[in-house]
Amino acid sequence: VQLQASGGGLVQPGGSLRLSCAASGSTLDAYAIAWFRQAPGKEREGVSCIIRSDGSIRYADSVKGRFTISRDNAKNTAYLQMNSLKPEDTAIYYCAASQYPLEVVGGIPPVFFASWGQGTQVTVSS
Repeated sequence: VQLQASGGGLVQPGGSLRLSCAASGSTLDAYAIAWFRQAPGKEREGVSCIIRSDGSIRYADSVKGRFTISRDNAKNTAYLQMNSLKPEDTAIYYCAASQYPLEVVGGIPPVFFASWGQGTQVTVSS
């Protein structure tokens, strides 16, 4: 599956953005889908994912209650709605897909994701 992320930009603290991840080459519902982010000088961090087997959703503690992941199978696209953005949310955001049974592992480990989009920059600043 090929992934194309979009929707990043510059937003003020407290603002909102919606990222999109368009899939091609395969149907997205055959995969677990996740959003990761990487800030300068920091490791790549799992933000949220939808588990393939049961549709359960995981969030990093830092974004719980502010970010919402979703998937539209008809459009073969995943989304990350980001509200109440903070300067510390500034990063390059990547979408990724996995066929690994993530229900048997905890967290959102990037090592299990084989397909990655190109990244979209999100900057939260006044």
